[in-house]
Order: sequence, then structure tokens, then C-alpha cells
Amino acid sequence: MNRFREDIEEEEIGPEPELKAAPKKPKTAEEKMDSNSFISKLFNDGLVSKEAATDALPYLCFLAFLGMIYIANSHFAVNNVRRIDKLNKDVKELRWEYKSLKADLMFKSKLTEVAKKVDTLGIKELIEPPKKIIVKSDEY
Repeated sequence: MNRFREDIEEEEIGPEPELKAAPKKPKTAEEKMDSNSFISKLFNDGLVSKEAATDALPYLCFLAFLGMIYIANSHFAVNNVRRIDKLNKDVKELRWEYKSLKADLMFKSKLTEVAKKVDTLGIKELIEPPKKIIVKSDEY
């Protein structure tokens, strides 16, 4: 039985696989900042001189300032929109409250409703119309 396994193992063995290159070890922070950095290549290879970068610094600061103003303006606009929506909601609620109070007042102002309220005080409704008093003045 062992002999059969030996025969199979011999058939399965083929040419040796090629060895791959050893994995690269990760670079340290100093090596990354060395010549591989885009910014260091930009300044060291002479594409942009240090003087030109220094001269452009006020312009870059101005652009950063404008960016901050743009962001602040968008936040201000969003806050205004939220405040306007809240005020519109409050106005809508107050309008509904006004309409309901007005309808309630109109109902309570009816002659029959007023008569019911003053009946408890002992005041009764007139049956005959009021009399008009006319005063004649003596003209000289």
C-alpha cells in the first residue's frame, strides 16, 4: 500500500516553481519624506524655486481666506434657510390659531349665545323695540 502512494507522489512532483522576489519592507517616515515626496521633487528638481514659492505665499493665504469666507457664507445661508422654514411654520400655526379664535368669537357674539350668558345674571332680552327720545331745542 505504501508503494502505491510513493508512485503517485513521484508523478505529482513537477518542475520547481520560480522563486518570487522578496517582499519589500515598508519605508520609514524619513525615507518617505526623502526624494520620493512630490513636494521635495518639486522644489529639489528646480520646477519651482523656493523664492517663487515664498513669493506665492501671500496669494495662497488669500485663496485660503477666500475659501474660509465661502464656507462661512454657505453655513450662514443654510442657517438662514432653516430659520425661515421655522418662522414659516410658526406663522402657519399662528394663522390657524387666529382663524379658530375668530370663529369662536363669532359664535359667542351671536344674540342667542349672549342671551344665554347674561340670563344667569338676571338680565333679560327686550321684547319691544327701544323708544327714541327726541329733545326739542328752543331756538331764539
